Amino acid sequence: MAARRPKISSRAALVFQGGIGVLGLVAILLFGIPVRNDGLGVGAAILWGLAGSVATYGVIMALSWLPGLLRRSLESQLELLHRFARDYSWPTLVTLSVLAGVGEELLFRGAIQGWLAQHLDESLAIIAASLLFGLVHYLSFTYFMLATGLGLVLGATYALTDSLLLVMVWHAAYDMLALYCLRRFPQWFGVHSG
Repeated sequence: MAARRPKISSRAALVFQGGIGVLGLVAILLFGIPVRNDGLGVGAAILWGLAGSVATYGVIMALSWLPGLLRRSLESQLELLHRFARDYSWPTLVTLSVLAGVGEELLFRGAIQGWLAQHLDESLAIIAASLLFGLVHYLSFTYFMLATGLGLVLGATYALTDSLLLVMVWHAAYDMLALYCLRRFPQWFGVHSG
């Protein structure tokens, strides 16, 4: 049986995801937005980012396993995400996860939250950047709420630790873990692989 080709080529997906990071970096440089990355050393940022990703994924998994509305409302999105994960090779998925972690955090925490924090109360900056993060990830209202919640956690973590590296690692590791589990154990999510 021939391998299925993804609807979006690997190259296009990688260029798109990398473009998000370029957009964030350009905004940071163009608007002179200070990026805070001196709160933790590299080792601590990586360790806490990995721990945070596992803890966050565990909470979201527990929420998705609860019977009722949340699980039912996520079924179609999980099916789409399973197909996405299944369509790409592992090296492509890992690269996409790293690009998402670095790029989306440059854009949403570094550029957007950073710029807003210069003009608004930091709490409002975190909320606004998280809502935008949720909207960009909109697949359904439930998925929007989960993505916004993740954005709030990442935004608050960035504000509290002054470590953009920590939230980049957290985000990238979270995406890798989510894609791995969805591809390897689709039955956990009620997805029938085929």
